[in-house]
Amino acid sequence: MMLKRPGLSAGLIGIVLIMAACSQNNVTVDDSLKKYFDENKVTGCFGLMNNGTGEFTVYNLKRYRDSTYLPASTFKIVNSLIGLQTGKISGDSMVIPWDGVTRSVAEWNKDLTMYDAFRVSAVPYYQEVARRIGQKDMQRWMDSLHYGAGKKDTLFRIHTAIDTFWLDNSLKVTPDEQLGLVKRLYFNQLPFFKLYQEKVKHAMLFENNANYRLGYKTGWGFNEQGHPIGWVVGWVEENEHPYFFVLNVESTDHNFDMAPVRLKMVKDILKQLGFFEGKM
Repeated sequence: MMLKRPGLSAGLIGIVLIMAACSQNNVTVDDSLKKYFDENKVTGCFGLMNNGTGEFTVYNLKRYRDSTYLPASTFKIVNSLIGLQTGKISGDSMVIPWDGVTRSVAEWNKDLTMYDAFRVSAVPYYQEVARRIGQKDMQRWMDSLHYGAGKKDTLFRIHTAIDTFWLDNSLKVTPDEQLGLVKRLYFNQLPFFKLYQEKVKHAMLFENNANYRLGYKTGWGFNEQGHPIGWVVGWVEENEHPYFFVLNVESTDHNFDMAPVRLKMVKDILKQLGFFEGKM
């Protein structure tokens, strides 16, 4: 069973509201965060939205608002939701057997459930999910989300392979879009059944203790120049008060190891901003 497809304006409204919020006087540009980018020898941006007040803290506002990048493995959020909604993923415990190809990430070289594949960011699992969804249904739900449209008037069209379009720089998103997507997911405002949004949020929740809850999805890809692009998108919640964040980083070193850098940067920035002590 599928939800009735919402009008495109519903998805657009969500993005427009985020963009509008970030263009008003509730934006604080915090250049003190530059040191985290400098010490890791990357460029990029960071955005944090206080859901209670609507206030934004941003480093590198122009990049955050106006520049687009391949979503890489952050697309697993969308891929999971569409897979669940279309029934191609029967539940977060659905196993796709390992294809027997040994890959550099050891955690990928085995049978995986959706939950586990999401958390180890298994590309082969989600490529198979995309193939099962197919271009027609993938496009229909991408249209409903208005994902990848950014500030443009035209919707993104899948014009490359169904199992690589989020990795090959044909699909690009702004950091602002990423934050808006996660915010709507958190409040079950995306055009998918609530149960499926809850399953994806469950897979995103990596830290849950007495002081805070931290949910996120990472991403790592390469732009047209071969520069590594890293993402961390998610939320941090203290005292039942959510804040939504996005980190986007880029290195000119083609061999840059993104894995240990991006999450450490997020945690360092959030710590500077007062998180992780249960006082926010």
